[in-house]
Amino acid sequence: MDTNSSSKNKVGVVLVGHGSRLPYGKDVVSQIADIYRKNGDNLVEVGFMNMNKPSIPQAINKLAAEGAEKIVVTPVFLAHGVHTTQDIPRILGLNNGHHEEEHDHSHEHGHEHSHDDGSDEEIEFEGEIIYTEPLGADARIAEIIKDRVEAAL
Repeated sequence: MDTNSSSKNKVGVVLVGHGSRLPYGKDVVSQIADIYRKNGDNLVEVGFMNMNKPSIPQAINKLAAEGAEKIVVTPVFLAHGVHTTQDIPRILGLNNGHHEEEHDHSHEHGHEHSHDDGSDEEIEFEGEIIYTEPLGADARIAEIIKDRVEAAL
C-alpha cells in the first residue's frame, strides 16, 4: 500500500453529530470540523443522524465525489449508546459486530423525536468505511472542563 503524502489526501473524515431542531449542536460539530480541516491533511465533512443536513450518507457521498478512497466516520458523542452502537452502524450499512435482535433498544431509548436519519438514502461509495469509537473519557476533555471551572470562578 502506498503510504506517501498524496495517499493521505484520499482519506475522508466524517464527523457525526446527532442533529437537533436547535442550531447549537450543528454549529459546534461544524466548528470542530473547521478546526480539524485547518490542522490536518484529510478531507473533512460533517453528517447528522437526523433533523440537520447534510445527512451521514450525503457527507460520505460528497467525500466520495471529492476522491476519497477510504472514509473514517467518528461520532462526536462522549459515550456509546443506542445511536453509536446501532443507529449509525445501520446507516453506514455495518452491523458493527452486534446482533440486532439482541441489542435492539431503538424504541426504548427515551427520546421523543423522529429519527429521520437518512438511512433510506443511498451511500454511493465503494471504498472502505472505518467506524471509530466515540470521544470517551479523555484527559483532553477533562482539561476543557478544568478550563470552564476556572473561568467560572
